[in-house]
Amino acid sequence: MTPRLLALLAGLSIAAPATAQDIRGLEICTAEKAMERRTSCLQSNVEFLQQALSKQTRDTQAKLVETNRELAAHKAEFAALKTALAKLQQELADLKKPKPEKK
Repeated sequence: MTPRLLALLAGLSIAAPATAQDIRGLEICTAEKAMERRTSCLQSNVEFLQQALSKQTRDTQAKLVETNRELAAHKAEFAALKTALAKLQQELADLKKPKPEKK
């Protein structure tokens, strides 16, 4: 990226007002007046976020495993293609060699 583009992006990010993002499943704990209820609410939010994080971690791990499988398959295919290319290049070199004349 060019410095000019980076400066433009930085300026836009500073100028853009921050908006709150609702997270489905989280409760607004500041509305609770009793400390026990507020603590319970916060604990519920923590548990929810931990479960969401665990799920995201499992999903990411599964994607990583699948990507590694695909990478190994691509590497094997690449090696096979390199071998086939080397064989074809050798055959081409053999064809270009002058053949000895028969008497």
